[in-house]
Amino acid sequence: MSWTLERSNLHFERARERLPLGVASDCGYWGEGSTVYARRAAGARLWDIDGNVYIDYRLGCGQVILGYAEPRVARAARAAIGVGGAFALATELEFAVAERIARLVPAAELVRFANSGAEAVADALRLARAFTGREEVAVVDGGPHGTPATPLWGIAASARARGPSPAARRVRGWDGVPIHAVSAIDANGFEALLRGHGDRIGAFLVQPIPAGRTSAGVDAAFLGDVRALCDRFEVVLIVDERAAGFRVARGGAQEALGVRADLCAFGASTANGFPIAALAGREAIMRAIGIGVADGGTYAAHPVSLAAAEKTLAIIEETDALAQIAKYGTRMREGMNQVLCRRDIPHVFAGPPSMGSLYFGELAPCGGPGRATNDDAFCADLVTRLRGAGILCDPDFCGPWFVSAAHDELCLAETLAKFEHAIDAALERLHPASARTSSALSQRPRSFARSG
Repeated sequence: MSWTLERSNLHFERARERLPLGVASDCGYWGEGSTVYARRAAGARLWDIDGNVYIDYRLGCGQVILGYAEPRVARAARAAIGVGGAFALATELEFAVAERIARLVPAAELVRFANSGAEAVADALRLARAFTGREEVAVVDGGPHGTPATPLWGIAASARARGPSPAARRVRGWDGVPIHAVSAIDANGFEALLRGHGDRIGAFLVQPIPAGRTSAGVDAAFLGDVRALCDRFEVVLIVDERAAGFRVARGGAQEALGVRADLCAFGASTANGFPIAALAGREAIMRAIGIGVADGGTYAAHPVSLAAAEKTLAIIEETDALAQIAKYGTRMREGMNQVLCRRDIPHVFAGPPSMGSLYFGELAPCGGPGRATNDDAFCADLVTRLRGAGILCDPDFCGPWFVSAAHDELCLAETLAKFEHAIDAALERLHPASARTSSALSQRPRSFARSG
């Protein structure tokens, strides 16, 4: 069967009569004529309503670590349905999941649950400001942290390939609270900011390995400097682990980069995509909840999501699932590198193997791929060809290729074969042989391993 979005396009016309942009969330909108509506998924594959089958490298924006409908997680969730639903009461399972998180993440001395990662980030900001008594916040420029009552950084860039952005400008603050932007490569700039405003800044928020573009992340040296500065000026360091948590290492970005947060936020990867999130951190700060700081929600620790989280974290803690994910990501990167080098295509990889990005261009002076050097037209053509061949990656090609434990040898062979074919087809259309560069750049990405 040839690839088509005929049914999806018809549904799009109906859906936008009741849904803005025809979808329930901005991340599902890929533009008129390109928006895909999913029917079901299992393992590493997804089926849309047109019957197209994809090897999926989006995985719910990285939340599905073990694969869709992972049997052990699904059994745990089904069993929990019989518990009866949300009680607006506590359950014993809350403690069991919190214990799992605390074992995996040393910074997680106490844990609270939320409905989404963005909500957990918002909770962390509110808690940090209340604990310190300081209203202002510093964030790493370019790091998106979700939408509810939090700063939106770089949202126009992340929505570029999907059509009109839901926010045409960056939001510099909320509720009148000043937000200070800090460069991801300039700890000296952060120090200067603290010297001038340290008595008013209560929190520093960073997403070390972003879900949008891994090249916008930070390295271990920067985080180490930031940790020392936060200690000196008594600023709460908040690490946003919504993308990297329980994916790049059992202890998330904090383990991979060798830093310990004061507060950290985790998303649905905690439960392999089931709707749950967690706010965790130092006991001295977390104990402020209930003493002047309100926190909670009716569905914040739903028994079904808790059961899925307990099983997901058990698998991550007790098996080699993350090692297998990293191995697959490394081999996929090596295979793509060979395809591109044989064709003298300048390129660079960024981010860890479990959620790496591929750029066409050269390294920027800061060590990450430069936005200005990326060949956008080539990427747009390539992502369309890959989707038509059954390889689902982010519409913004520079977004991460998320890997799950369900990606296997058949997935890898099919992905690399179709990637090679798509590259050749895109070159033929956009870059005739006479215009190709003769020097291939296969450059090392920035290290995401623990420093020292």
